[in-house]
Amino acid sequence: MPFGVTNAPTLFMDYMNIIFRLFLDKFVVVFIDDFLICLRTHEEHFEHLRIMLGILREKKLYIKLSKCEFWMNKVQFLGHRISTQGIVVDPSKVEAVF
Repeated sequence: MPFGVTNAPTLFMDYMNIIFRLFLDKFVVVFIDDFLICLRTHEEHFEHLRIMLGILREKKLYIKLSKCEFWMNKVQFLGHRISTQGIVVDPSKVEAVF
């Protein structure tokens, strides 16, 4: 990188968008190094997870297992609460504005 790591997050995000482009907004959302894999059934989730991990292995990228959570019914992701009931803004983020 000619200007050091100043642009590293931007380049990494572009790389993630390139390698996961076929699956973005179909069953995966990527933000820098955070992945959200959407599912309808556990079997579907297992298949999506297998695809994602396969791509990461192929590209020689690694994840830290201690930071991973699998088969969650509710998650907080980028300031939103996502569950089977839908997506809502995290109330604690809204309170910070007022």
